[in-house]
Amino acid sequence: MKAIPHTYQENEAVQRRRWLILIAVNLFTFMATLDGSIVNIALPEISSKLSLDVAQTEWVATSYLMAICAAVLFFGKLGDHAGKIRIFKIGTVVFLIGSLLCGFSTSLTFLIISRVVQAIGASMTMANNMGIITDIFPANERGRALGLIGTFVSLGSIAGPSIGGVLVSTLGWEYIFWVNLPIGLAAIGLGWKVLPDDLVRSRTRIDLPGSLLFACFIMLLFTGLLLGQQTGYRNGWIIASLAASVAAFLLFLWVEKRSQNPLLQLSLFRNSWFSLSILCGFLVFVAVFCFNILAPFYTQGILQLTPSHAGLLLMLFPVTMVIVAPLSGALSDKIGSELLTFAGLIVNVTALYGMATLHQGSSIGWVGLWTALLGVGNGLFQSPNNSLVMSKVPRTQLGAAGSINSLIRNIGMVVGITVATTTLFSVMSSQAGRRVIGLIPGRPDIFLTGMHTVFILAACICLVAAVLTGWRLWASRMHRH
Repeated sequence: MKAIPHTYQENEAVQRRRWLILIAVNLFTFMATLDGSIVNIALPEISSKLSLDVAQTEWVATSYLMAICAAVLFFGKLGDHAGKIRIFKIGTVVFLIGSLLCGFSTSLTFLIISRVVQAIGASMTMANNMGIITDIFPANERGRALGLIGTFVSLGSIAGPSIGGVLVSTLGWEYIFWVNLPIGLAAIGLGWKVLPDDLVRSRTRIDLPGSLLFACFIMLLFTGLLLGQQTGYRNGWIIASLAASVAAFLLFLWVEKRSQNPLLQLSLFRNSWFSLSILCGFLVFVAVFCFNILAPFYTQGILQLTPSHAGLLLMLFPVTMVIVAPLSGALSDKIGSELLTFAGLIVNVTALYGMATLHQGSSIGWVGLWTALLGVGNGLFQSPNNSLVMSKVPRTQLGAAGSINSLIRNIGMVVGITVATTTLFSVMSSQAGRRVIGLIPGRPDIFLTGMHTVFILAACICLVAAVLTGWRLWASRMHRH
């Protein structure tokens, strides 16, 4: 009688289809991260069709990312408890339902609710994708498989403006959401066919107090930050919201330290290399999303390009990254990840400073050059950094590390949007002599002044990450000698 396999590595049928499983998981990983950025280029169109100003429309982008940040750690724990593959499968269906509803939205409220539904599905898949792949792939292939997930995450995060621009121009803004349906149905068909049943489920209890406190912290923090852009940060309710978020976070840390089964594995952060890689990844996503949120308004509002042409121009970012990322990943196996992450950050700093020189009369060539260079920098940085994050933790905590990586990435996106728009509106208001929360017709100079400040700030954020990574590179080489 044939023995029943106790691990996926012992199951020959699962091992024969492991690469198909990776494809199915990566399709949803790509779509879930794509929907965090694809909406950015459609914001001017959504703003016009639904009669909204820039600050209101921004909630369409940030509500999705906020909901993911609030839920991703909970669904990671729930996956350990109820089965990672089961939660992943449910998440794929919820995500598609949310995508369908988004396209039918006729008001800001309905669109935001639909985006939250989408985000809940996305967080269910994001929280468990790395854990599934870690369980299924043998140790000698696990790094390559996790690296590919990291590449799809990065591609999804930065391909949005280019793909979205083409869809908005040719079909309408609704199709940036509806494009998920055929791809998602194909991925569900493949995934439900090749994904095995869950073998192991933990008997640990779900940390509900920690989950609720963390969700409160995220919602209070980003609501305060985003509303502060519109009403100013001296408003009593805004101050109360931000103060309450700090209190919720401190209480969350207190609860987690005393929990037998904490939502967040704080012990992982005792590893300084892990913490440094996570911090650098966060800073890069903040800087990149400063570019992602402003580039559509610059290319369409200032250069007067159509959404389609703007999308094609911004596609230089993901295209260069697609070329560079696999080469960077393969090279990191030979020379190590530290040098490549440092080089990528230096290229990012150069590209962002270059973008700070763009103006109303800039040629398409210059815009394309700096956009492509930013893609090169991210391609050099992301795969080696993801590898560093996952290689610095014990095998038994890879799932927790993957959830933290997803959380930090999405918080970086929200912070990037918040930093970009807060800085932009602050500089524009100073220039205009009144409170400004949108583009001023006939005054491109005011927007450009704000944009230049944002790009210089983004370059400085990347420079901080470069200094930290340079120190890691130096320390690593000193340790070897």
